[in-house]
Amino acid sequence: MYIKKKCVAMLLAGGQGSRLYALTRDMAKPAVPYGGKYRIIDFPLSNCTNSGIDTVGVLTQYQPLVLNEYIGSGQPWDLDKMHGGVHVLPPYQTAMGASWYEGTANAIYQNMSFIERYNPDYVIILGGDHIYKMDYSKMVDFHIANNADLTIAVQEVSLEEATRLGIMTCDKDFKVVDFTEKPKEPKSTLASMGIYVFSWDKLKKYLIENENANTGSKDFGKDIIPSMLENQERLFAYSFDGYWKDVGTLDSLWEANMDLLSPSVPLDLYDPNWKVYSRNSNMPPQYIGSNANIENSMISEGSSIDGTVDFSVIFSGVTIEKGATVNYSIVMPGSVIKAGAVVEYAIIGEDCVIESDAKIGTSPENIENRDEWGIAVVGHNVTVSKGKFVEPKQIIADNI
Repeated sequence: MYIKKKCVAMLLAGGQGSRLYALTRDMAKPAVPYGGKYRIIDFPLSNCTNSGIDTVGVLTQYQPLVLNEYIGSGQPWDLDKMHGGVHVLPPYQTAMGASWYEGTANAIYQNMSFIERYNPDYVIILGGDHIYKMDYSKMVDFHIANNADLTIAVQEVSLEEATRLGIMTCDKDFKVVDFTEKPKEPKSTLASMGIYVFSWDKLKKYLIENENANTGSKDFGKDIIPSMLENQERLFAYSFDGYWKDVGTLDSLWEANMDLLSPSVPLDLYDPNWKVYSRNSNMPPQYIGSNANIENSMISEGSSIDGTVDFSVIFSGVTIEKGATVNYSIVMPGSVIKAGAVVEYAIIGEDCVIESDAKIGTSPENIENRDEWGIAVVGHNVTVSKGKFVEPKQIIADNI
């Protein structure tokens, strides 16, 4: 017997995250570390908990081991419920055969039986690669107040960004009158955040129709939303003006971490009324050595710092030896930066060793042609040998 729920959340966490290259070679994108002590998936899971949504399906597919282990029973997010809680939902075999998730809509279609166990009035669809704090209950209330069939969370973006997002135009009541996925010539700059509230009866109808039509894409932006608009269903845009960052690229992941060090960026991780929860092992306090010089940085527990750190995010269990320098960089858990090594404008993955006198990345000021500059990236479990240089934009996935 399952207790009826007002709202069930479905979190799409199965994408390959190919634009993060070495960082997602062995793990799903939502499992990538962020902000010193979190992983990306902590944000939508914490939003669900803080919004009063206690039933969450996490749809996994690509390299799910780290993500599955991290989610576990859902206890850190108070999602280890008897009736509801968090459920990891990989593709599975039925009497009709087995199939990978073929698109965002198909992934939900394949898990309709999970949703129907709770017979919800509303289903909220979430992505697993965004950094933001959002009260989903307010969006559901907006959906109900407008008697909507679908409500789409939106933000204003630049004209340049609009060409790679789902763009819509609305009337004065925020009713959606036009929607185009990645338009070459955008009619507006109102962009979908990939967060949807559906009335369950409507979502079920369109998922079944889309599956039977077998269009090939089986995607919300390409199929479901245009089809609902064509049939004159009630679609509304819910405006969100808080911090929101799609961390699907190396540059955006680096920028999102650097944003935490900027007082002008409104992402408050210290708000006691809206905590971001995470699963972290017990670690000893940070140790700051007598030779350390640290400015404007986040240093997580279990780290030992005896070198120079400026405008950087240092995760748990990191060692930065005397004479090492880390500037404008992200160093993920368990990595070691040896004496004399220099890490600048770079992302260092988990459990790496940067040997003495190695140099990772460089400042844009040292590059004559700005187009040749970019973030240097070292993937997880990689050793960079003594004296080696990883150039700007270079991505290292294996020992060098």
